[in-house]
Amino acid sequence: MRLRHVTIDCADPYGLATFWSRLTGWPISGIDQPGDDEVLVEAPDPVPGLLFVRVPEPRSAKNRVHLDWKPDGRSRNEEVERAVSLGATIHEDHRGPEDRGWVTLRDPEGNEFCIEQH
Repeated sequence: MRLRHVTIDCADPYGLATFWSRLTGWPISGIDQPGDDEVLVEAPDPVPGLLFVRVPEPRSAKNRVHLDWKPDGRSRNEEVERAVSLGATIHEDHRGPEDRGWVTLRDPEGNEFCIEQH
C-alpha cells in the first residue's frame, strides 16, 4: 500500500487548502472550487496530497496527528515568518541555541504543525 492523502477535517476546505497551497507551493486540484466539501492540494509524487474535508463540528482539542515540515531552501526562521504572514499563528516556540529546535504553529483553523530546523 501507499499513502495517498493526509486528510484534514475543517470548516472551510477551499480556504484552508488555499493557505496550505501557498505555504507548500503545491497546487489546488484543478477540479476543486470554493464551496466544495472536499478540496485537494496536490503534492509532487511520491508525497501524499493534503485533502481538506468539511465537517460540521468545530475543532475541540489538540491534534492527535500533526505534520512536521523541514525547510527546503529557506531557514526555519524564514519559514516560520512566512507561515505567519500567510495566516498561521505561533503556538509554541521550541527554538534553542545553535539553531536547534522547532516551532509549533496553528493554521487558520487551529490545526497544529511544526517547522523544524533545516
